Amino acid sequence: MARIALWLVAAVLAVRQTAVVLRQPVGERLLDMGNWVGVAGALHDEGSMYAEDRFKGDPFTGTPFAGLLLGPLTRSADPALHIPWTFGILLLVIAVGVLAARALPGPVSRRTAPLAAPVALILLLISLPVRNSFHLGQLSLLPVVLVLVGAFAVRSQRAAGVLIGIGAALQPTVLLFAPLLWFTGRRKAAVSTGLTFAAASALAWAALPRESWEYWVDHLAGTGLGGPSDGLANQSIHGMLLRFGLEGPLEIALYLLLAAAVAWLGLRRAVHYAKDGQLLLAVALTGCVAVAVSPATWQYQTLWVLLAVVGRVGTRQRDRMLWPFLTVAAITLPGKMLLPNILITGPIRENAVLLMAVAAACAVPFLSRTSPHFAKPVPTVYVTPEPSRWGRIPLLPFWRRVISRPNLLLELIAIRVGYSIYSKIRLMATAGADEAREHGRQINSIEQAIGIDIEHWFNHWVVGIDWLENFFNFYYTSFHFPVPLIILGLLYVRRPGDYRWARSALAFATVLALVGFWLYPLAPPRLMPGMGFVDTVHKTQDLSNPEFGAMTAVTNQYAAMPSLHFGWSLWCGVVVVMLAPKLWMKVLGLIHPAITLAVIVGTANHWILDAVGGATVVAAGFGLTYVLSGRRKVIVPKEAEAAGEATEAVGTGPVTAPAQATVLVPAARESGEGRGARQGADPGKEPGEPQEGTPVPAAPQ
Repeated sequence: MARIALWLVAAVLAVRQTAVVLRQPVGERLLDMGNWVGVAGALHDEGSMYAEDRFKGDPFTGTPFAGLLLGPLTRSADPALHIPWTFGILLLVIAVGVLAARALPGPVSRRTAPLAAPVALILLLISLPVRNSFHLGQLSLLPVVLVLVGAFAVRSQRAAGVLIGIGAALQPTVLLFAPLLWFTGRRKAAVSTGLTFAAASALAWAALPRESWEYWVDHLAGTGLGGPSDGLANQSIHGMLLRFGLEGPLEIALYLLLAAAVAWLGLRRAVHYAKDGQLLLAVALTGCVAVAVSPATWQYQTLWVLLAVVGRVGTRQRDRMLWPFLTVAAITLPGKMLLPNILITGPIRENAVLLMAVAAACAVPFLSRTSPHFAKPVPTVYVTPEPSRWGRIPLLPFWRRVISRPNLLLELIAIRVGYSIYSKIRLMATAGADEAREHGRQINSIEQAIGIDIEHWFNHWVVGIDWLENFFNFYYTSFHFPVPLIILGLLYVRRPGDYRWARSALAFATVLALVGFWLYPLAPPRLMPGMGFVDTVHKTQDLSNPEFGAMTAVTNQYAAMPSLHFGWSLWCGVVVVMLAPKLWMKVLGLIHPAITLAVIVGTANHWILDAVGGATVVAAGFGLTYVLSGRRKVIVPKEAEAAGEATEAVGTGPVTAPAQATVLVPAARESGEGRGARQGADPGKEPGEPQEGTPVPAAPQ
C-alpha cells in the first residue's frame, strides 16, 4: 500500500510539473530554450552566441560543445520543440531517481528497497533545481545522468569514462570526477574521461573558434554568463565572496585558496566513502565540491546536494532524520522560508545551498559501513500511554510516543518552515472583501440573536481610556508570538516529554485554523464599513483601500475565523495550568487568555465568535493528540530508566522502579514512587534482528 501510494504521489507531481510548463503561454515557458534556439536565439549563425548586446533575450550560457550540439535545433520551429523538450527533461528526472535508488549503499532492508525509487522521484520533483530546469528548459540534469550511468550502469571503464567526459564537456566541473575515478582504482575510466573532454572541447574549438575563445578565455570558463556573479542565484564560493563585498585580486586569491581547500578535503572524503562501499555518497560529495568551487553555480546545477541525502549521520535512531531534513529543506525551499528575514541570518539564508554543499563535502560525519551503528543505530525508547477509559485510544498504533528530548536544530527549522508554510497558506486563503464582509454581517447577526454582540460598546469604551487603549495595543502586537515560544522553550528544556505532547496539540490546532481561514473568510470588526468600529492598532480610516503597513503584504486581513490570537493564548493557559508546579503560575496561565480575549475585542480585531472558533480548534488539537497518542501520562520502559531518559523527560530527580519492570510515571508530576509496574519487552528490537555491535560486511568493490 505504501509503495502504491508513493508511486501515485510521484505520478501526480510529474503530471503537475509537466502541465505547469505546457500551460504557460509560448513566450513564458522554457525561457532559456527560447532565448537559445528560437527565431532570434543566441545559437543562430549571425554573430557570437555569447554576445550580450545582439539579442533581446539572454546570451547562451553553456559550453561551446553544448552550443554545437544544440545548433541543429535552431532549424526547427521553437513551439514545436516544447512538448518533446519538456518530456525529455522529465525522462532525465526519472533516470536520476531510478539510478540513485538502485545505487543506495547497502545493506538496504526489504521494506526500504521497493520504496526508494518513488521517494527519490518525489524529492527530485519538488526540489528547486528540477523545478528550475523545467521552467527554464535547461538540460543541466544531463551531466548528472551521464555521471550516474557511468558510475553505476556501465561495466566497461572506458565507456564509463566516455560518458563522464561528455558530461564534463557540457559542464566543466564534472572533470572533478576524474580524480575520484583515479584514486578508487578506475584509472582507465579516469583517463578516458579526460581524453573525451579534451576531444569534445577540441571539436567545439575547431567548429566555433571565436565562441570557444570567448567562453574559455574572455569569460574564464563561463564566469559571468547567465547573470551577475554576485547575484543570489550564484551559489558558489566565488559568488559568496562577491556578495560579502570582496573584489579584485584579494577576492580571487581567497576564492582560489578556499576552492583548493574544499576540493582537496572533499575529494579525499569522497574517495574514502567510495572505498567504504558508499559509491553514491562519494559521487554526491564530488558533486557538492563541484557546486562550491565552480566560478558560477546556478540553481539548476545544484542537484548534487540533494543526492547527499543518502549519507547516514548519527549513531542514534532519533538523530537519523536531521541530515535528510536539512538537505531536503535547503534544496527544496527558498532561503527566506528556512530562516527569518533579519540581518544576523542574512549570510546563512543567502548562501544556504552553498553552505550545505560545503558541509556535506568537508564536515558532515557520515557513518562508514563498518560502523556497528550504520545498519543498527541505537534504538529510540518508546513509551506506552497510561491506559485510558476508552480501549481503542490511541487509534493509530504506529504513532509511538517518545519521551526523550528531540533534536533542537531539527525542531527549530521545523517550526520555522511550518510557520512559513502556514503564513503562505493563510495569505492565499483569501476571498474578495465583499464575501468577507458578508460573513462579518452573518457573525454579527448571530451574536445579536444570542445577545453577545458587545464588540462595538467595548471597543468605544477602550478608546475612551487612553492608557487602556495603549496597553491593549501593546499587548496585541507584543504577546501573540513570544508567549507560546517561551512556553515551548521551557518545556523543551525542563519537560521534553510534555514538550512533544504540547507541540503536537498546537500544530494540530494551527492546521485546523487554516481550514477555517480557507473555507470561511471573515472581515474583522475594524474592516466592517458603516458599523463605527475604531481600529486602535492601525488607525486606518479608508476601508475601501485599507493600509496596515508591512502586515498588508504578508498576512491575510480577512483570516479572522477562528482567532489564533485567542487560540494560541488559550493553548498557553491550558499547558501552564496542567504543568506548572506553583499556584501563582497557574493563575498567570489563566490570566493570559482572559486578557487576550479582552484585547482582540477591544481593538476591534475579532468578534466574540472568533474566540469561540479559536477555542474550538485548540480543543480539537488536544483531542487529536489524545486520539493519536493516548493520555499524557505514560508508562516508561525499564530501558529508559537505565538510560536516564525518564528522568530527562520528567525533568525531576531519579525515578525508582522495581527491578526488571517498567514504571508508570505521571509525565507532569514530580518524581516519586512508581504508581504501577508492568512487564515490557524491548520496543526497539524486532524478532530476528541482529544484536547491536554485529559487524556489517562491506560491499564488494
